[in-house]
Amino acid sequence: MKSFDLYQIDAFADSVFAGNPACVVPLSEWLPSETMLAIARENGVAETAFFVNTDGHYQLRWFTPEIEMDLCGHATLATAHCIYAHQGYKGAELLFESNSGPLVVKQVDGRYQLDFPARIPMEAELPPIVARSLNIQPRRVFKSRDYLLVYDSEDLVKHITVDRSVLDQINLDPGGVVVTAEGDNCDFVSRYFTPQASILEDPVTGSSHCSLIPYWANILGRKSMLARQISARGGTLWCELLDNRVLISGYAKTYLAGRLFL
Repeated sequence: MKSFDLYQIDAFADSVFAGNPACVVPLSEWLPSETMLAIARENGVAETAFFVNTDGHYQLRWFTPEIEMDLCGHATLATAHCIYAHQGYKGAELLFESNSGPLVVKQVDGRYQLDFPARIPMEAELPPIVARSLNIQPRRVFKSRDYLLVYDSEDLVKHITVDRSVLDQINLDPGGVVVTAEGDNCDFVSRYFTPQASILEDPVTGSSHCSLIPYWANILGRKSMLARQISARGGTLWCELLDNRVLISGYAKTYLAGRLFL
């Protein structure tokens, strides 16, 4: 029997029971993909991150309970917190190799800062299935990896409901549906829904901000912004646009540390 460390970390939150929970599993070598998927399914949170450290060279992969993802912001932030807080890492920055290329994480003002690729959303038509699943229709629709639906107010975004029986008829693998508006007490707000996923509404979604940041930077005319994801748990993200990259920063708190046995 083999055992592995396991951490559950609340990302984009400065206290537990908020933000987006992610599990992090440090490895000395990769497990079979089907085993990592089974672990993610057993963990039952939106994302489980696995990383391999080979002489300070970090490789990172992310799994939902259903699939391996191409990019995950909150689980990357959680992984950085694990390495800094629980493995004694002292470097000024972390460099991860991933399926989305090299990803850099720094500690800035007590927060973890993710350096991710920007994904410029383009105006698009909303699939009829997505439209039928929403109780409130958007003013504009854009598409990058995710569908980005723009609304006129934060209040509208708060009151959006999704008919899961309808939304689950479409497969956007690996993307989802972002609903967003200018914020009342921040620059912009958002919520994120993933059809056919075990968790329909993601509490805080770092990767969706790869598109939200360039969109709102263009609309608001500034490159540095404060964002909030207004799910039930909620999360705060400090955002900046840098040419074809985005900086996404947030806090993290460890909820539990334990062992898993295979």
